[in-house]
Amino acid sequence: MKNIDTFAERRKKADTAKAALLERLKSRPAADDPEVLAKAAERAAIIAAREERAAAREAAEKLRREELEAAAAAAKLAEEAEKIARETAAQAEALERQQADLERARRVMADEAERKAARDKRYADRKARSRG
Repeated sequence: MKNIDTFAERRKKADTAKAALLERLKSRPAADDPEVLAKAAERAAIIAAREERAAAREAAEKLRREELEAAAAAAKLAEEAEKIARETAAQAEALERQQADLERARRVMADEAERKAARDKRYADRKARSRG
C-alpha cells in the first residue's frame, strides 16, 4: 500500500498536468480562425435576436400599459360624466319640485283671494240689503 508519494513523484505529476493543460490550450484554434469567427458571428446573431425579442416584448408591454391607462382614463371620464348627469338630473328634479311647490302655493293664494273676494262680496251684499 503505497499512498505516500515522494516529492519527486508529486513534482513530476504536476509537470505532466501542466504540460497537458498547455497542450490543450495550444490545440485550440486561433482567434482569427474561420470556425471561431463563425461561432462568434452565430453567438452575436443569437444575442441580437434575443435583444430584438426583448425590445418587442417591452414595446408590447408598453402598448398594453398605455391601453390600460387609456381605458382607465376613459372609465374615469365616463364615471365623472355619469356623476354629473346624476347631479344634473337631481338638480332638475329639485327644480321641478320647487316649481310645483310654487305653483301649488300660487293656486292656494289664488283660491284664498277668491274666497276672500266672495266673502267680501257676500258681506257687501248683506250690508247693502240691510241699508236698502
